Amino acid sequence: MASMRDIKRRKGSIQSTQQITKAMKLVSTVKLQKAKNRAEETNPYFNYMYQTVSSMLRRSGTILHPYLKANDSQKKAVVVITSNRGLAGGYNSNVVKLVTGSGFSKEDVQVYAIGHKGREALERYGYEIKSDDSEVVEAPTYADAAEICSRVLKAYQNGEIGEIYLAYTHFKNTVSHEPKMMKLLPVEFAEGEGEAEDTNVLMNYEPDEEEALDMIIPKYVTSLFYGALVEAVASENGARMQAMDSATSNAEEMISDLSLKYNRARQSSITQELTEIIAGASAIS
Repeated sequence: MASMRDIKRRKGSIQSTQQITKAMKLVSTVKLQKAKNRAEETNPYFNYMYQTVSSMLRRSGTILHPYLKANDSQKKAVVVITSNRGLAGGYNSNVVKLVTGSGFSKEDVQVYAIGHKGREALERYGYEIKSDDSEVVEAPTYADAAEICSRVLKAYQNGEIGEIYLAYTHFKNTVSHEPKMMKLLPVEFAEGEGEAEDTNVLMNYEPDEEEALDMIIPKYVTSLFYGALVEAVASENGARMQAMDSATSNAEEMISDLSLKYNRARQSSITQELTEIIAGASAIS
């Protein structure tokens, strides 16, 4: 059995850790409220942009536009959004698993990393890190999303990459977050999608389709990037709050268990001392 001194030292160490996890939970809770409100405000625009552009392209017929036609490149650009810090449960590892479990060959993937944890993990797995914009995730803005979008679309236009994917964590609510990988370009339509629409009615463009799509597609991709960034920040803080809450509860259980062990050790020590005193007194008499 551990000595009373060891148990007391261990208990003090856990109590100090518990104070840290409590503080981190409070900080994450405050950050979550702000990020949650922002995500809930952004989410409708995020969804409607995706639905509107998908509907528009579905009814556009065959358009030979640089953003829409497939090229010969086998490379795939994957924009991976994680956090810069750990202690958030499985938040970062779940997004990394999306990429590593996607079935894509490492040689064909170019990672546009947003978040140190995702970049470091994928780098260890041997993926090519095309760019690192980890500072963006601290306070994402639409301008940041537009700048990243511009670089990725330029690579797509130049034939350096043939597909664009987005890997991030979708924010459902405070306790539920879903890692998702979305294909942005070329646009694909799932079976049954848009069945309520009359796809025989073609979309008309003014002044012409190329000029219109030159404006619409970058805004479409930028909006999805920005929406994903906002949702990822909310998901990160939600995951960290849950992780710190669990850590605090576990610390409380360990402290309770150590207190019980300490009291037993103390009682055993007192009993032993009394036994020795009584034995000594009996020997003298």
